Amino acid sequence: MAEGEEALPPSRSWEKDLADALEEGGCDLETVRNIIQGRQLPADLRAKVWKIALNVVGKGDSLASWDGSLDLPEQSIIHKDCQELIDQLSVPEEEKSVLLLDIESVITFYCKSRNVKYSSCLGWIHLLKPLVHLRLPRSDLYNCFYAIMNKFIPRDCFMKGRPFHLFRLLLQYHEPELCSFLDTKKMTPDSYALNWLGSLFSYYCSAEVTQAIWDGYLQQADPFFIYFLMLIILVNAKDVILAQESDKEEMIKFLETSPANLDLEDIEDLFSLAQYYCSKTPASFRKDNHSLFGSSLLGLKDDDTDLSQALCLAISVSEILQANQQQGEGVRFFVVDCRPAEQYNAGHLSTAFHLDSDLMLQNPSEFAQSVKSLLEAQKQSIESGSIAGGEHLCFMGSGREEEDMYMNMVLAHFLQKNKEYVSIAKGGFMALQQHLADINVEGPENGYGHWIASTSGSRSSINSSVDGDSPNGSSDGKGVKSLVNKMTVALKTKSVNVKEKVISFIENTSTPVDRIPFNIPWPDRASLERHVSSSDRVGKPYRGVKPVFSIGDEEEYDTDEIDSSSMSDDDRKEVVNIQTWINKPDVKYNFPCNEVKENGHMFPSHLLVTATHMYCLREIPSRKGLAYIQSRQALNSVVKITSKKKHPELITFKYGNSNTSGIEILAVERYLIPNAGDATKAIKQQIMKVLDALES
Repeated sequence: MAEGEEALPPSRSWEKDLADALEEGGCDLETVRNIIQGRQLPADLRAKVWKIALNVVGKGDSLASWDGSLDLPEQSIIHKDCQELIDQLSVPEEEKSVLLLDIESVITFYCKSRNVKYSSCLGWIHLLKPLVHLRLPRSDLYNCFYAIMNKFIPRDCFMKGRPFHLFRLLLQYHEPELCSFLDTKKMTPDSYALNWLGSLFSYYCSAEVTQAIWDGYLQQADPFFIYFLMLIILVNAKDVILAQESDKEEMIKFLETSPANLDLEDIEDLFSLAQYYCSKTPASFRKDNHSLFGSSLLGLKDDDTDLSQALCLAISVSEILQANQQQGEGVRFFVVDCRPAEQYNAGHLSTAFHLDSDLMLQNPSEFAQSVKSLLEAQKQSIESGSIAGGEHLCFMGSGREEEDMYMNMVLAHFLQKNKEYVSIAKGGFMALQQHLADINVEGPENGYGHWIASTSGSRSSINSSVDGDSPNGSSDGKGVKSLVNKMTVALKTKSVNVKEKVISFIENTSTPVDRIPFNIPWPDRASLERHVSSSDRVGKPYRGVKPVFSIGDEEEYDTDEIDSSSMSDDDRKEVVNIQTWINKPDVKYNFPCNEVKENGHMFPSHLLVTATHMYCLREIPSRKGLAYIQSRQALNSVVKITSKKKHPELITFKYGNSNTSGIEILAVERYLIPNAGDATKAIKQQIMKVLDALES
């Protein structure tokens, strides 16, 4: 050591290592991360580290060819916002004018080069604020701003934008109770987190806290990590949120400003917790939504998934197959196949547990027992180290929308019970078959055929030998095929000992399976729908049109038709007292029921029938005894009433116009009604009275 040099304490030696590495040049982000190891950056080195993290080191001056004209139509707004930013900074008076010009030039050139119209609500000023603190030259200021906008600010970052629908799904996956509470209050993520995401927290946090957050976030080089930081902000405030009794606007304000409470000492814990939640999140969360970030070319093709309508997080079948092969602490799935028994028996994922979704309506008590068995089987499979084990529940349907409605109802059941880590297999079993076919194109040596098993004696089209023992007589996957097929057989016995049998099978997964065929023939198509006879007094034709009222097995659910119950916002619906309405003298019938949405969600409701109309009152969970008037339909507009033969309590009402050219369906509503036969008979008789009155 040279004379006069003072030895640095070990705790600070890393700063010298970082300074030396940055001074030498050619330093990459990985080198920087290895030196810093999550510690707070020294202020004098922050600019160099951020430039490396944003990959703008050595980038040219993008503004060099620009004539500097500040002449946009919204230039006065830009100038005003930039001036307000300068006024907030501790900058010497003589430097303010130069800095003002730099900031205004950056925004103006960005708008011109990207053909974007500026608006104060975009929050760009707040993104520039941490960068301005670095005292960068104008060219570096622009390059850093451009890089942040391009890599870290998601596309459609505005009210009702896709990024916020995705955040809600993430919140639901990890904190279903909190998500359900906020949903009930109609507090969507965009109402409180717009400026969290749009400014990367700089809107509310102090300069020091913002710099510390950006230090960690930019080094992560993962744009999706902001979602987990946002999640921790909510999780941290969970107890306060759930205990809140203030009105909606006050709660939104509380949530919106909650990042302002962060201190420097909180940042390390914030990132540690975010890393933990990140490790517990399926990779499909990122992979299936990568087009949210990056250059605009990546996002030109519209994503065909409407996240605002998604029931829960969707997982790719490739991730499901790969996840349970991994060793260690990664995400592992317990797959629940919700297809009808005959489809499951014909072929299924060998690690899947079967839960017949039909039971939910056909035999609720047996369904409840099956759910208990499922959860116990999941627990035991995790403890035994089975390849089928995983704490993340992933539900698999057929992949055909009309068939998967019952699976969606099962999914909604688990979500309403605030079960965490609930997801759906994207594309269902059809996508799984296609994926296995695709990867087997490269050659049978991949050995993916063993993923498909059968319990009905039929062979899978993927691999004709998957139903039996492997050629060499060994059993792969810790006897997982035996395990799952045993569980299937047990559930098919319909016995009260289902739970005990499943547990015993998990504990001993090497015993051979006795294959039990379980084929239920489909009902004869000719017998599916029964129309009321024209000689039947109650089945009188509607206004000269052929009879349309039927109680039978529907062929389809007309998913392209209008679902009138979802057409309006609850905030605008009339709130009424349920008992007061039931007691009204003109109400002839009241049928407690559940309104069933296309996605399987069910809402406790009441169907009230008057002399001329039918009303649906949807109960408000947070306001006991009160309900929204969800729909009001004239009885003479009912053109068809149908039920499923397998699920006679699920009633579909179709409303529209009948004329000589046919029936025009204008709205469809579905209800799960106990004693549905009595309800439909009463409604039907009332419809006939209305039509008789009209005809006379």
